[in-house]
Amino acid sequence: MAPRHAPATARNREAILEVLAAVLPETGLLLEVASGTGEHAAYMAPRLGGGISWQPTDGSAEALADIDAHARASGCERIRPALRLDASADRWPVARADAILCCNMIHIAPWSAAEGLFAGAARVLAGDGAPLVLYGPFRRDGRHTATSNAEFDASLQARDPAWGIRCLDQQVEPLARRHGFHLAAVRPMPANNLTAIFRVAGECESISITC
Repeated sequence: MAPRHAPATARNREAILEVLAAVLPETGLLLEVASGTGEHAAYMAPRLGGGISWQPTDGSAEALADIDAHARASGCERIRPALRLDASADRWPVARADAILCCNMIHIAPWSAAEGLFAGAARVLAGDGAPLVLYGPFRRDGRHTATSNAEFDASLQARDPAWGIRCLDQQVEPLARRHGFHLAAVRPMPANNLTAIFRVAGECESISITC
């Protein structure tokens, strides 16, 4: 059976890749939380520096086969076999990483997933300034950034009241600070999304990304 495809990947992968190329270290392990179909890894890992290994993960056991199939098709040997990872769990299957990427998760999961993401990142990220990169729709100052996002948020909460677009300033950033991170930079992305780069508190962002 052919692996699943996520159409949004083709629309956002170049923009996300540009951010990763700017914030990742020259060498190390990138841990992707909630890899979905695995198409981000399959497209981006071959285009990043040869010193970066990519560890895809997902909370759904059924997703792992799709992720591995796309990785094989990419021909990139730096993509590791996919692992099952529940972001809200107290223990993750990866002990250390040099960077973390999480796309489109915290709005389609209970808030406990966001709490677990930052708690886990604080445990596994190696070295001061290691980045935690979040991509997806966010509210700013309590308000939606586009009418389409407000409509999307309503549809999410109709499916599950525990889901919804989170406020970057009033929800996500305070959570990050509690776990020792600060919001280093924010970049507008396609389709009214944002990429937020968090780093261990005390590190300054030096790349050219609008905050």
